[in-house]
Amino acid sequence: MDDLDMQTLHGEIIVECHEGSIIMFYCVLGYMGLLALFSFTMAFLARKLPDSFNEAKFITVSIVVTKFYQHLLTLVFAVKEINKDPPILPNVTLGFHIYDTYSDSRMTYRTTLDLLFKLHKMVPNYICGTEKKIAGIIGGMSPETSIRMAEILQLFKIPQISYGSFQLTVADESRFPPFYRMAPDEALQYEGLIQLLLHFGWRWVGLVIVDDKHGEHFIQTLEPMFSQNEICSEFTERVERNFHFYELSGIIEQAAQHITIFKEKVANAVVIYGENIVFMWLASTIVLTKFILPTTSDFLEDFCTRKVWITMAQNDFTLHSLQRVLDMQMFHGAISFSISKKELPGFRQFVQAVTPSGANEDGFMRDFWHQAFDCIPRNHGASQGEECTGEERLEDLPAPFFETSILGHSYSIYNAVYALAQALHAAHTIRTHQKRQKDGDQMRSKIVEPWQLPPSSLCNDPCPLGKIKNKIEGQKFCCYACVRCPEKMISRQMDMENCARCPENQFPNEAHDECIPKSMNFLSFEEPLGITLVSLALLFSLLTALVFTIFIKRQDTPIVKANNRNVTYLLLVSLFLCFLCSLLFIGQPNKATCLLRQTTFGTIFSIAISSILAKTITVVVAFLASKPGSLFHKWVGQKLAYSIIWFCSFIQLGICIVWLSTSPPFPDLDMVTLHGEIIVECHEGSIAMFYCVLIYMGFLALLSFIVAFLARKLPDSFNEAKFITFSMLVFCSVWLTFVPTYLSTKGKYMVAVEIFSILSSSAGLLGCIFIPKFYIIIFRPELNTREHLVHKK
Repeated sequence: MDDLDMQTLHGEIIVECHEGSIIMFYCVLGYMGLLALFSFTMAFLARKLPDSFNEAKFITVSIVVTKFYQHLLTLVFAVKEINKDPPILPNVTLGFHIYDTYSDSRMTYRTTLDLLFKLHKMVPNYICGTEKKIAGIIGGMSPETSIRMAEILQLFKIPQISYGSFQLTVADESRFPPFYRMAPDEALQYEGLIQLLLHFGWRWVGLVIVDDKHGEHFIQTLEPMFSQNEICSEFTERVERNFHFYELSGIIEQAAQHITIFKEKVANAVVIYGENIVFMWLASTIVLTKFILPTTSDFLEDFCTRKVWITMAQNDFTLHSLQRVLDMQMFHGAISFSISKKELPGFRQFVQAVTPSGANEDGFMRDFWHQAFDCIPRNHGASQGEECTGEERLEDLPAPFFETSILGHSYSIYNAVYALAQALHAAHTIRTHQKRQKDGDQMRSKIVEPWQLPPSSLCNDPCPLGKIKNKIEGQKFCCYACVRCPEKMISRQMDMENCARCPENQFPNEAHDECIPKSMNFLSFEEPLGITLVSLALLFSLLTALVFTIFIKRQDTPIVKANNRNVTYLLLVSLFLCFLCSLLFIGQPNKATCLLRQTTFGTIFSIAISSILAKTITVVVAFLASKPGSLFHKWVGQKLAYSIIWFCSFIQLGICIVWLSTSPPFPDLDMVTLHGEIIVECHEGSIAMFYCVLIYMGFLALLSFIVAFLARKLPDSFNEAKFITFSMLVFCSVWLTFVPTYLSTKGKYMVAVEIFSILSSSAGLLGCIFIPKFYIIIFRPELNTREHLVHKK
């Protein structure tokens, strides 16, 4: 009958068909469920009748979980990818077999044996009628299934990679050496669950678990963590693991048993733990509970939104095709932990391309398509039901029934297939490199047995070459981390506890598993830096020789005769030798060059600076002697200049003689300072004597600068004190910056710094003192006259 509901929705009038008698409406639904149950029961009992046209087994098998079909597609997708990539498994093609355990222990044993022997009649330890080798097995999704499979597979040393096993299996892995897990440890989920509850302030929660040892382990682990964080569980509901959700009587019975969850319990946050059957049970129970409970408008209005469902990663938001009529609104806002995943390139397109046209190759296609779209694919027994239109697409299915984006468990399957392929690749590689003595051995080397894919059972992989064991605090000695050997040490064997030191003339390679010879480090004539410095030294020495030649040719001109011509010649010769002495620092050091380097440099530079000091003092004495009655008149002349040069140079020469006689420089090899290089150097012998040479040279330069600075304004036409002042300022600046730079560099660059200092300071003296005179002599000869100098005075 038509009816107007003006109270249920705020602001709206619901125009609806009132059922009249609610009881009769549910009788219709109940009768439909009874027919479905009766059909299933009869089909299950008749599935083994010897009739070639027997359809009972198809009706029974058709009760499948459509969402799990993605797991199969992921397996196919990964295998096809690997077979298309020759470098992974050259000349090897992967195949696969898929078996269902029906979530039953006995069927798990049966299908595992069937996979191993391929016979309807099981004959243990015999392989008959098959030429293909089983390299490994991927499965199962539940811990119970994984353990049952491992009990058989470990007898034959066949590796098993489980994509859905969690906490309890950890304790059992020691019993099954070839057993591996792709899923993370469940303990991480416990921590995440506690943080989630605390974040939202959910301290009064309910628990729904599968009724087996895995569910009990979950409770025993979680309850202490609840207590530590002041979280309380109001109730713990246990669901039978083998609950048949497609039996209407069973659903009604379960709903009646657990009706208190919705009628009396007030906890609004409910944690679900167990296999996917628990979520399917929950979905069915919620719907029937709504019908069993009093259907007051207030209750129906907030029933779907007042509880938050929290599922662990073992569960997936999965519904059965028989639950298609459920109102999905009740699960909006549910929170689920999931296994880490990422989208696979090409996977979504691969899934979307699945159509019933490939059903002849895919034995699951007919049942899947029937359950997903409630129709029979064309040419696959359409007379048994409504025929599909061909317009059905997987992307149109609701997420609880099928998803085209990668699922967490599917991603683990993908990784498991690649892990198995990589292990097979490694095993083939090892066998290929083994020594082959006979033709028969060569043939056998191509065969890789399954037990060779996990060859050892260790807490962690052995440390590779170049690394050593490092004990982990709080862990047993069998468990350790691998750390790289220190900078100068190597490890030539696997799983070593200590590194070995390389000889001094060798250093470790990047992998720290071999010692390689060090290269020699010295400033050679062949390298660009050496060529540049040699070129500069020769260029400046040629410029000095050119200036000296010009001064010899114009020796009678006033500007050359001024300020003691012979001392000027001695200064030019000293500068010429200063440029050339830098060449002693280039090339591989030997005993002769080491003896001559610093002593020659120190002596020649002392002569040059002494010459400059003598020229400056001569100007000062000449000025003082020009005054009437001055006592300095007798000091005017070349004797004073020669005495200064000889005295100052003799002190530096004496220092060098003492140095050479007590602790002379010698060739040395520094194998420590630079990594991977041996510095070929001249050891100074006595560092103190080396710095005495530098300090004395600096003292002469400072004295020359002070005297020249004081005499720069003396009224003498021949006074070159201004030029000397500037030249000594440049000289002192160069050698003041030399010391810190020299000490901060190593190897050939230290030598290059000293050469650069020699060249730059010598060039400073040459340029500041002689370029003005050279310019007048060559380009302004009219100024090089006595009249001009007297007029200037």
